[in-house]
Amino acid sequence: MKVDFAQIGTAHAHASGKVGALRANADVAFHGVYEPDPALRAQRDGDAAYRDVHWFGGEAEVLQNEEIAAVAVESHVADNLAIARRALEHGKHVWLDKPAGNDWQAFQDVIELARSKGLLVQLGYMFRYNPGFRFILDWVREGRLGDVFAVRGRMSQSLSEERRAYLSAYEGGILLELLCHLIDIVVALLGRPDRVTSFLRDDLGTAPSFEDNALTAFGYARAMAMLSSAAMEVSPFVARRFEVYGTRGSLILEPFETSPVLRICLDAARHGFESGWQQIPIESPPRYAASLAALVADIRGEKTPDRSLDHELVVQETVLRASGIL
Repeated sequence: MKVDFAQIGTAHAHASGKVGALRANADVAFHGVYEPDPALRAQRDGDAAYRDVHWFGGEAEVLQNEEIAAVAVESHVADNLAIARRALEHGKHVWLDKPAGNDWQAFQDVIELARSKGLLVQLGYMFRYNPGFRFILDWVREGRLGDVFAVRGRMSQSLSEERRAYLSAYEGGILLELLCHLIDIVVALLGRPDRVTSFLRDDLGTAPSFEDNALTAFGYARAMAMLSSAAMEVSPFVARRFEVYGTRGSLILEPFETSPVLRICLDAARHGFESGWQQIPIESPPRYAASLAALVADIRGEKTPDRSLDHELVVQETVLRASGIL
């Protein structure tokens, strides 16, 4: 049985990619998109992802349609939580893009509403099903690196002046916008940090109130994590990296997606690998396909969610702590 989906909003940077994933998934019956902003709606006519898509005339057409089981929420970050809440109130599962707003109480209310109604909320952190990160997560969970004592990551971007000005409305800057992806992975690896210390700077100075250079450090009982991001890095995608260091080995993923490379170092030969440094071939699949496939399987009851609602709460709280909002 196919799962009936619709999308509300097209303002998010992931919106067109999500539409593409929904339309490509054979287990999804995609009903269409509602975009409340007429100017944005007109812009999407030139986007190949939206070619021949059905456009709803209003939000109520989506939410009151009893066939539609789930909604992808892809509007402005400041609006997404309110949309998600309305979708849940109408009995829809929610594919909610990141970050989950900047209002901690509103996000807690959304999660508790979903919990009370037995509905799913999956956040749009696109590396959860990335093969390189999956390898890292599996190895750490199975204890194959020994005791993890350090994690380090860098994920930057080169943002236009227009995009920088748009994001300056949100406290936390590039950390809230981008580094949240790696915070999601760190929380999956190590849990809720005991301490969070961030340095949020506006170093380019072209968009007032936009922190374009960020460093955050998480303290745990026997480990620490250090994550950094900048909004003005030259050719940033090939320099995106994630490193995990344990008492019995290390894993370094660099870059994440564009011709990804995963290197492993072990203290002794085991699990099919030699001692010392070696390289593991890693695929680079479409960003959103696996996340959607997992959500479809969850909705069908074929498996339990890979990230619980409690995980989503801890990630959002940690993102807001690191952004200086909490």
